[in-house]
Amino acid sequence: MKRNWEALVLKAMGGRDFQLTVLSTESIDGHYQRLLLDGGGLLETCGVHPTMWIRLWFDNDGRAHQRAYTLVDPDPATGRFTLEFAIHDGCAARWATTAKAGDTISATVQGSAFELPDPAPEHLYLVGDAASLPAVNSLLDAGADIPATVWLEYAHEGEKALALRARAHHDVTWVPRRDEGQHLVDTVCAAVPTSGAGHYWVACEAATTRGITRHLRKTLGVDKERLTSLGYWKAA
Repeated sequence: MKRNWEALVLKAMGGRDFQLTVLSTESIDGHYQRLLLDGGGLLETCGVHPTMWIRLWFDNDGRAHQRAYTLVDPDPATGRFTLEFAIHDGCAARWATTAKAGDTISATVQGSAFELPDPAPEHLYLVGDAASLPAVNSLLDAGADIPATVWLEYAHEGEKALALRARAHHDVTWVPRRDEGQHLVDTVCAAVPTSGAGHYWVACEAATTRGITRHLRKTLGVDKERLTSLGYWKAA
């Protein structure tokens, strides 16, 4: 598989390449595939931070195709972590569902950076979905003592089988995906507080993320230091 211009750009921007090895695989409710991987020195070299993600390179009919995935339970002591793949038509899902122990895949680390504010915020407001759930979990773990309000969009009931690390002081609302994501926008905008010293983190479908971010910035006046937003995927 020949790398394309994207790989060259990432390399020029300081991207670091690693070879991952599949250790085990597991199907989750038939809608997701969970893979345990050895990072090939990735965690030791790059460290670990909340919401950390990497780019995987897949063979798409002979052309290199990259997709980003959030690390689940990265363990620097063993160099291992888990990745979860949504099952749908595409080269990434095909690779994940056919992968077996011993298979390898190339990964690039470039662009992932996040730290919880210091001092810690009084409250976390998190908006995500199944794609960004691993990142949401990493934030709930990193800020374990911080009260949090979480909205999670789901496209089908099976997505609720993905483990959410909510604690007693975390308020979680699952929101069905309707009207191309507008239902999530309306739900969050109607419920999110208009004041307070919280940190807002929004990562779901791109248009939905923009709609919620626009409300937070322009309507509520949340400054950029208290807001992190990133479109995790684009609706077809």
